Amino acid sequence: MIGKILITILVFLAGFSSALLINLLYAEIEKPLIIGGVSWVNSGLETPGDWIQENQIHVYENAIVIDVEGASLGKYAATGSMNPVLNQYSNGIRIVPKSEEQIGIGDIITFEQDNQFIIHRVIDKGEDKDGVYFITKGDNNNVTDGKIRFQDIKYVTIGMLW
Repeated sequence: MIGKILITILVFLAGFSSALLINLLYAEIEKPLIIGGVSWVNSGLETPGDWIQENQIHVYENAIVIDVEGASLGKYAATGSMNPVLNQYSNGIRIVPKSEEQIGIGDIITFEQDNQFIIHRVIDKGEDKDGVYFITKGDNNNVTDGKIRFQDIKYVTIGMLW
């Protein structure tokens, strides 16, 4: 009996020590806390690719400079399809993608469909007899936009400012 209690205490202390060590190692990293509700992890949504590296971001006392070649500012209509990630008050940093290989599942792209610009998340990427295609969907939409081809993609959103 004493042996089982001792083993239980040792396992607890090992777990506690590990958690403490991890918190010390990552003390400067913000860690979201989810209590109840739906987290991004189990929402079914993929996060966008890592388009901006830390060494491209320069923080000064009165300015932040992000070194991104060919970047422009995106503004959005009040459709609600991408809330809460973006809405009519959001400012997006976007670039023109150079190749279809750059775009992955989770990325937010602007594409032209029926003479309209639409901004939605890539939820699948595949290839058929006509080449590579992307399946997109607004985060709040129940249906996809169908197959989107690279030539219809105008921008990839690489950052958001609220």
